[in-house]
Amino acid sequence: MRSSRPRLRAGLAWAATLPLVAGALALGVQSAGADTGPAGRDTLHGTKPLWATQKADRGSTPDANKVTARVYLAGRDSAGLARLAQEVSDPSSASYGKYLSAKQAAARFGPTADQVARVTAWLRSAGLKVTGANAHYLTVTGDTAAVEKAFSTQLHNYAKGGHTYRAPDATPSVPDSLDGAVLTVTGLDNAPHKASHDDTLPPPDAVFRNAGPFSTYFGSNTNKSLPSAYGSKASYAIKGYTGTQLRAAYGAKDFTGKGVTVAITDAYASPTIAQDAATYAKRNGDKKYGKGQLSQVLPADYNSTVECDAAGWYGEETLDVEAVHAVAPDADIVYVGGASCLDDDLLDSLGKVVDGRLADIVSNSWGDLESNETTASAAAYDQVFQTGAVEGIGFYFSSGDDGDNVVSTGTKQVDMPVNSAWVTAVGGTSLAVGKKNNYQWETGWGTYKASLSADGKSWTDFPGAYTSGAGGGTSVTVPQPFYQRGVVPGALAKANSTTPMRTIPDIAAVADPNTGFLVGQTQTLPDGTQGYDQYRIGGTSLAAPVIAGVQALAQQARHGVPIGFANPAIYQRYGTSAYHDVTDTPLGQGRGLAVVRNDFANSTDSGDGILTSLRSLGKDSSLSAVVGYDDVTGVGTPAGGYVNSYRHR
Repeated sequence: MRSSRPRLRAGLAWAATLPLVAGALALGVQSAGADTGPAGRDTLHGTKPLWATQKADRGSTPDANKVTARVYLAGRDSAGLARLAQEVSDPSSASYGKYLSAKQAAARFGPTADQVARVTAWLRSAGLKVTGANAHYLTVTGDTAAVEKAFSTQLHNYAKGGHTYRAPDATPSVPDSLDGAVLTVTGLDNAPHKASHDDTLPPPDAVFRNAGPFSTYFGSNTNKSLPSAYGSKASYAIKGYTGTQLRAAYGAKDFTGKGVTVAITDAYASPTIAQDAATYAKRNGDKKYGKGQLSQVLPADYNSTVECDAAGWYGEETLDVEAVHAVAPDADIVYVGGASCLDDDLLDSLGKVVDGRLADIVSNSWGDLESNETTASAAAYDQVFQTGAVEGIGFYFSSGDDGDNVVSTGTKQVDMPVNSAWVTAVGGTSLAVGKKNNYQWETGWGTYKASLSADGKSWTDFPGAYTSGAGGGTSVTVPQPFYQRGVVPGALAKANSTTPMRTIPDIAAVADPNTGFLVGQTQTLPDGTQGYDQYRIGGTSLAAPVIAGVQALAQQARHGVPIGFANPAIYQRYGTSAYHDVTDTPLGQGRGLAVVRNDFANSTDSGDGILTSLRSLGKDSSLSAVVGYDDVTGVGTPAGGYVNSYRHR
């Protein structure tokens, strides 16, 4: 996931994971408006980063240093926006499903010309230059002294992770004469903000290939000469599930997503997406794309391509497009690319979807650690999500690929903006689909890896070390939304304090790279040429577009009426036949599950040898999939009754 910082890619799962921001507004809990601060000022809560501590303070930022920031506008009625977003999304509300058009939403909740004029005049009076504006924010530049004057705070330099970054030393504020017109300000801190400009996107990443043998369905191919595990011989990993298998597993039946539009937001844009998607569909039995069924909305230019590993995003876009089409073959897909992997550019992409009501459903496979951002950016994200909710748009975010994040960061925490109370957080599973495309079972996605011994007679250090797993857990910044009350166990909701907090995920789908999805993409081949190739992929970057596709089926079953922000409806169905209640021990306690996986040592061919390992399933860091709601799979995965449950509602 990405934020005003470069996003990181989840290597093992081949999933892009980039920085975002902390979720500020919990559904039905607090208002989006500014609070009264010092005399004559309204404070902008959450804009001072947690890492800007007195111990890390390295002194004042020089007055002449240049600062670029975004001043987000609260609009006419930010509290009313949050209330209406909840009402139209709650099946128990009389306003359920009574959405506004994009034009109506802007007229009712967008900023007035007077608000924009007053905020602009105030910024200029402080010595700042307004360099850009749209319906959501004003972009300003100026020196440190002018910024400090405008926001009544001091900017200091702070040590963080071996670097020094700028941040306010106290909570910024704005004049109360603006009457709450300012929602928040981003850019006062710049960690780690390395913007560069590049007009040309790089070529695709070097080819990645999976080594066989494979199973075509779960358990179809077993090497009896390999050591046993958990009392039996483990079969080879799946070659990669295809649309036919996933549609059967998640209850698609005859629904195809016809009449529904799914948007995908990522950074940059694959230059070969149209031909790759068409080739993949033809090779793997998916329906041919119709004219205009796949379209793109792209920025005029790109930036930060090196910092963001632009080529790495091509695979993310390809996975998202091909997975949505595989599950919902008649749904329209619009790809909305960001100019970079930074918060500002990704927010702009989401804003385009909402401002133009480009889609009903938005799949997002990016994010960052909750600890990396302030709630300032979260407020900006939540405003977009709430506006989308009143228009009947639902946002789906992958929960992450590092489990509780302790192995990668040393701290147990969730990701963002998947922690927002206004998005659907999608967790991950390991999926077993049988010979006749029948659903067999799922576990929570969590992998231990044990290598084959040199003599081939044992699995070394069995069951091995943790490698990856579905993200989940409890937020430290976002209060528990109303739809989770009575469903999420108190031990999870209160994991970090005595106050119930937002717990993720909400729902789940296949994510384990060892039971993953077959994807096709143009890549850079060993001889330097570019060509189409296929490989198995996983991560919650797979789970999110799969759920987006399932939601397209459900919307079709609802006679085309948008589901909108889905969480209240998702939790309303908790404990019914709509879901597979996923646990880590689907075959019973003490019956472990694993697959054998072969990998090319050089990721391309057998020239440098093949590495054989055993991948144990259902072992996600400190997180566990158990009976009922859990912090790996949420309420569960869509079952045969899920899509049909949206009929006649």
